[in-house]
Amino acid sequence: MATAKALPLTQTSIGQKALVALTGVILYGFAFVHAVGNLQVFLGEEHYNAYAEMLQSMPKVVWATRVILLGSLVTHIALVLRILGRAREARPGRYRVDAPIANEQGILQRYARQTMILSGLIVFAYLAFHLVHLTIGVAPGLFFHRGLAYQNLVYGMREPWVAGVYLFANLLLGLHLFHGATALFQTLGLKHPQWDGRTKIAALGVVTLIVGANVIIPIACLTRIAGGELPNDPSTILIPDEASEGAED
Repeated sequence: MATAKALPLTQTSIGQKALVALTGVILYGFAFVHAVGNLQVFLGEEHYNAYAEMLQSMPKVVWATRVILLGSLVTHIALVLRILGRAREARPGRYRVDAPIANEQGILQRYARQTMILSGLIVFAYLAFHLVHLTIGVAPGLFFHRGLAYQNLVYGMREPWVAGVYLFANLLLGLHLFHGATALFQTLGLKHPQWDGRTKIAALGVVTLIVGANVIIPIACLTRIAGGELPNDPSTILIPDEASEGAED
């Protein structure tokens, strides 16, 4: 009698959805922690730079986190595309959705579901820009110096087009996270008429907190509420290396 061979987790629809949910939770957690961490810009230059320096003093933790996040992001995107591809192969045409069911979803949830792929691609491009801007520091025309995380953030966000990119992308990120959160509850078997309303409110609350934190920072920097003590011209900033050279002279 032949023994049934167990399929890899990624080869079953249930396994794929479970991995999408797991990687989604990891990315959700990072988005929350990252947003809260960046709110420390309101505590001032010394505090924010000390926070950034503390993170850089733990390279093993930082790189392990980056590897996990990159793996989660790639896995998440690949599996979502695979699931959508199989769904379209199974039904070339679109199902007709009854009006009562569609109305129960709400305008925000329907719009988030319909724009999931587009918003996901834009958010992915935004993340790449964010890394180039504030992690790698090679965005052309934008102020960046190692060890000056506060100044890098503030001067970058003072550029209207940069602030606009962050605002627009984070609003789309909110739609993406909201749809992902509601889909997560369904994947985990937590979708039920008795608590659907509560899960939607909880998802909306967490998403509002994350997006609100990410949106208020560029607005605050652009309006000088945050970083107002810094001079308008970043070229007048005394760079630490330059300061040490001046002391030696």
